[in-house]
Amino acid sequence: MSEELVTVYDADGNATGTAARSRVYAEGLWHGSAGVLVRSSDGSRIYVHRRTPTKAVFAGMHDCLAGGVIDPGETPLQTATRELHEELGITGVPLTALASAAWDGQWAGKPMRCHVFAFETYCDGPIRHQPDEISAGWWWTDDELAVHLADPDWPFVPDTRVLIPQLLRLRQHP
Repeated sequence: MSEELVTVYDADGNATGTAARSRVYAEGLWHGSAGVLVRSSDGSRIYVHRRTPTKAVFAGMHDCLAGGVIDPGETPLQTATRELHEELGITGVPLTALASAAWDGQWAGKPMRCHVFAFETYCDGPIRHQPDEISAGWWWTDDELAVHLADPDWPFVPDTRVLIPQLLRLRQHP
């Protein structure tokens, strides 16, 4: 079985080609990912989940974006739609790019450097976790999430931790 290919980007956010996922992570190549912030239909709560302990990166950590890497030939919106369905079982909901379709949050950490294309949707469920990726999930208010994020020892995905203040500031209202 051949290894999964992902789209490689340059530092400015332009797609430049493809590479095996293992190479992207091992060499810290810039790549793209898309994530969806899921809010309750009234906008009062955010869906937070815990990644399984078997994930390749950030195993067992919490996150509030359902998302993943951009596959070759996909747009960020296509990736976000696919990942929302794969991870949380959510389909048929509109996704809105946070701030603009071109918004790109950058994270340059270990083991990767990534352009994160963020979207938002409003949905109350049903939510169905992909058991290989999500071990648990629950709804929190922005304030509840902020309290946990203020604790640097709380195991939260580092790229989302850095970007979430921007994501919450940029969010669209229904």
